[in-house]
Amino acid sequence: MAEVLSQSEIDALLSALSSGEIVPDELPKEEEKRKVKPYDFRSPQKFSKDHIRTLELIHDNYARIISNYLSAQVRTNVKIKIESVEQMTYEEFIHSIPNPTILTVFKMPPLNGSILFETNPQFVFQVIDILLGGNGDGKYKLREFTDIDKNIIKQVNKGLIGNLKLAWEDILEVQTEIEGIETNPALNQTLAPNEPVALVTFSVEMGRNNTFINICIPYLSIEKVLDKLVVQYWFQQNDEGILRESREKLRNRLDIVDVSLGAILGKTSVTVDEFLKLNVGDVVTLNNKHNSAIKLIVEGEDSFYAKPGIIGKNMGVEVLDIIDKEVENYE
Repeated sequence: MAEVLSQSEIDALLSALSSGEIVPDELPKEEEKRKVKPYDFRSPQKFSKDHIRTLELIHDNYARIISNYLSAQVRTNVKIKIESVEQMTYEEFIHSIPNPTILTVFKMPPLNGSILFETNPQFVFQVIDILLGGNGDGKYKLREFTDIDKNIIKQVNKGLIGNLKLAWEDILEVQTEIEGIETNPALNQTLAPNEPVALVTFSVEMGRNNTFINICIPYLSIEKVLDKLVVQYWFQQNDEGILRESREKLRNRLDIVDVSLGAILGKTSVTVDEFLKLNVGDVVTLNNKHNSAIKLIVEGEDSFYAKPGIIGKNMGVEVLDIIDKEVENYE
């Protein structure tokens, strides 16, 4: 509420004005109007900065995963990196991509609805060229895709989309299922024109060519899991229970790895003549005392100090300590 002046204060103010002690310009100005931020109801901002940031983290990891996958498929070095994650309407996305293009529609339960995976025509023709024996360095004219083109790229995109499971596994377990392929974006009516979407754009460097691929994620698809798309929440999930479970899984995976293990009781030197005269029951004197620690060898490396002994009816060793290694051995 504005301050109400008393009659004496009003008289003093009028007196100061008439005497010239203050000028009207020095009078307290009205409070500056608050800046009004424009809001377009046709394009509501439903993704927060935290949501965008988490999507960027997820798909930055995804870019590294599909770089390796695609390099193996086309037998050439492929570099993929995330360029941007931004919110727009579905109509803006459709108008931003070329026609024709390969627009793969897929589902990713437990997310709702359909998600779009767009591969640029330049990318499609280059991949097909390499898979059919070319070098992938040519310039490709924009043309309609044949049935053979669509079948080949569908198999490639199936693998690319399938790798989303690895990228999303820290957030939630997802499955991927391809619904179909469109070549004319204008004919795809999976979403309303004003539906807000998150557009994830990747740059692809393959040979001498640079192209783009896009993933269009509707707000409706991730509305139910928005609470998990907060970085702070994401890292809070790594509590002690989950870390303990991760360690147990890692230990179980290591248990199936076979390694060579041996123990050296000691060493000695004998002549060839002494070696040829050895018989069962002979005693060979070693350079280790009976109460000295022996070395345990793992995969040819001195790894542990141990003490020999008997385990039931079998001979065995008890690990005493880890053999310290010099830093330069790791360099």
